[in-house]
Amino acid sequence: MAFGAVGEFGPIIAMALLLSGRGAAESTALLAVFAALTAGAVYWALRPRPPWFSKVIAKTLHSSGQFAVRFVFLLLALMLGASTALGLDVLLGAFAAGLITRLVLTGAAPDSGPQILEKIEGVGFGFLVPVFFVVTGIEFDLDSLLDGGRALLLLPVFLLLFLAVRGGPIWFLAPRDLDRKDRTGLVLYGSTALPLVVAITTIGVDDEALTAGEAAALVGAGMLSVLAFPLLALRLRAGAGEETLPSEAVSGSESW
Repeated sequence: MAFGAVGEFGPIIAMALLLSGRGAAESTALLAVFAALTAGAVYWALRPRPPWFSKVIAKTLHSSGQFAVRFVFLLLALMLGASTALGLDVLLGAFAAGLITRLVLTGAAPDSGPQILEKIEGVGFGFLVPVFFVVTGIEFDLDSLLDGGRALLLLPVFLLLFLAVRGGPIWFLAPRDLDRKDRTGLVLYGSTALPLVVAITTIGVDDEALTAGEAAALVGAGMLSVLAFPLLALRLRAGAGEETLPSEAVSGSESW
């Protein structure tokens, strides 16, 4: 999770600064405004919540009210609106909304945290993530990938570059107590890339910095990384998970 958070957050900031189509000074100023808004929201999130807040969360946790889930989506809408109003990528707003949500719920409902997280993950993995993949598949330019051959030859090159650029630093920065199988598995998981690739290639094609074929090769490599790398990691670590992971991690629970 730590590698994933850093690996996503850095490129999002870089996109806001370098790929917005504005000057560096203007982009930096807008990013600073958004950072100030996020810092204010974080300060608010760290303040003690009134007793009724926790009671409402507990009372509606297993009812149709689902106050906690609705509260999370309210925060998401507010941060997405703020990032859009400032002309920043919505991924930045979504990232900030997740951070603020965790801080609010950790302080207000520490006992209900794992259950709330499961509900949010259910919405994300059960609905939003499949929609993203469906839309990505619909918009994928297969004709450009197969036209001429150059783009198709670039696809495996990009896939190897994902391993080198994303996985290489993970290999050297991973905890020293990881054995070779765990370290290799972590590299494979960390080398997957699709959401940011789709966002960046869309901007690149619109700005005519990338051809349609190059963008299709990058997105195709991202699709293959999401499909193949986790399967390879699971195969590599088959049978080793229960021996190396604590029982809490094996069961999928998370400490808040």
